[in-house]
Amino acid sequence: MTNYVTKPIPSSKPEIKIVERPWGSFRKYAHNVETTVSLMWVKPNQRLSLQSHTGRGELWIVLDEGAIVQVGESIVYPKAGDELWIPANTKHRLSSSGPAVRVLEVAFGNWQQEDITRYEDDYQRPERGE
Repeated sequence: MTNYVTKPIPSSKPEIKIVERPWGSFRKYAHNVETTVSLMWVKPNQRLSLQSHTGRGELWIVLDEGAIVQVGESIVYPKAGDELWIPANTKHRLSSSGPAVRVLEVAFGNWQQEDITRYEDDYQRPERGE
């Protein structure tokens, strides 16, 4: 099996800094750290494969109501604004309970499709890779 780990992967959720300003505040998820940021969009009543990654940990920021997230053996029903840490090598899946849902993903480590292992997939994609 190929080792896709060539960049540091945090073992736990990275610190999120809240920065106050006169107009309000903002949350800083990564500061001068190499990351890959993706906006995932899940169609109504669809779901990603149950998968894990060897080369990255992922911080998911839920943007819409209606998401169902599996991390390991736990199933959660996050609200908009909730943040979930998915460590490397942990099985996970994002689903929509009805409406389309969006999740902002901040990935730490190597973002690459080749490091995916699929355990279940509704679309008959291969067990490994893209």
